[in-house]
Amino acid sequence: MRGRRIRVGRNVVLLGLVSFFTDISSEMVAAILPLYLVYTLGFSPLQFGVVDGVQQGAAAIVRVLGGFLADRTRRHKEVAALGYGISAATRLGLLFANSVQALGAIVFLDRTGKGLRTAPRDALISLSSERDQLATAFGVHRSLDTAGAMLGPFIAFSLLTLTPGEFDAIFVVSFCAALVGLGLLVLFVENRPVLAPDDSPVSVVAAARLLGTRRFRVLVAVAGALGLVTISDGFLFIALQRRLDFEPRLLPLLFVGTALAYMLLAIPVGRVADRFGRGRTFVAGYLPLLAAYALLLLPAGPSAEIPVYLVLLGLYYAATDGVLMALASATLPPPLRGSGLALLVTSTSLGRLLASIFFGMIWTWYDVETAIAVFAIALCTAIVLAGAALRLTPEASPAE
Repeated sequence: MRGRRIRVGRNVVLLGLVSFFTDISSEMVAAILPLYLVYTLGFSPLQFGVVDGVQQGAAAIVRVLGGFLADRTRRHKEVAALGYGISAATRLGLLFANSVQALGAIVFLDRTGKGLRTAPRDALISLSSERDQLATAFGVHRSLDTAGAMLGPFIAFSLLTLTPGEFDAIFVVSFCAALVGLGLLVLFVENRPVLAPDDSPVSVVAAARLLGTRRFRVLVAVAGALGLVTISDGFLFIALQRRLDFEPRLLPLLFVGTALAYMLLAIPVGRVADRFGRGRTFVAGYLPLLAAYALLLLPAGPSAEIPVYLVLLGLYYAATDGVLMALASATLPPPLRGSGLALLVTSTSLGRLLASIFFGMIWTWYDVETAIAVFAIALCTAIVLAGAALRLTPEASPAE
């Protein structure tokens, strides 16, 4: 970083472009799932919660496998490419999914590909960055990633507007975008050497021993606990739609708005985290999410409050997603960077899987307001406990 200029490695930008095209692909599909499952197939909140939970956490174990394989072989790029390839192939599989069971299997396989690629990709980002610029580097990547997440739902919405009910067009365009991202990864991204002795142990036992490190163990516990009280975007947007009573077909645009806010805020928040403390930024990032919960419990207001709601969610993502990876990267040894990040993301994913199921159960048995109130109280408690836990285990870094 020089003055106000942002300088990150070539690999970071290339990986951001890979994620840009991949997220166009994946978010085109993800944005239409609430519309398709709840408003077209008539799923109950509990049924949607199960599907959404599987989508959130299906790849939890595969994440650990992907991170371990990348560390063991020191071929982070190749393991990530396998995951990106699996996800790309599922786009064509959606063309032939003619039942709910088949659709669920395709979603599961897509999430498996995502789980396989996430840890090696994030390890490559951290290995391609200076220690004091980790949050900034992840912010740059997440900004490009989220630009794709913003365009994906917009493209899906446009296609459904031009050809109502024709989901096959979305799946074909989604496949093409995924193919471009995979090509960028294979042709241009470089593996980075791991600065460690050749005899550094990379084994299942060594990866498991990471949890014996107090700082990393606390991060895993904090991430899992906060994931357990995080309501998924799909549920939040359905609740917002029912509260404000706007057209359900506009739901994909809410994903666009959230992604836009995230894209604009990711780099500035990353720089703030590097300068003032990644742990503080990460915990504080859940306050906008808590405000979003509270907003859903207030009496319905004008539709003008929707932008405020989307900015809150975008700020939450900007202050938590990449910042958590940077926070962990500064703690983990380079030879086990992928395995450690995989364990961390697995903890978060399992928490969110259970959160979606629990939220769907409470909504089905009681009502949406009760479900949101329960999660709001739980999130408030988790924020306080997470802040206390991270303060007691400070990161060995000048930024903290």
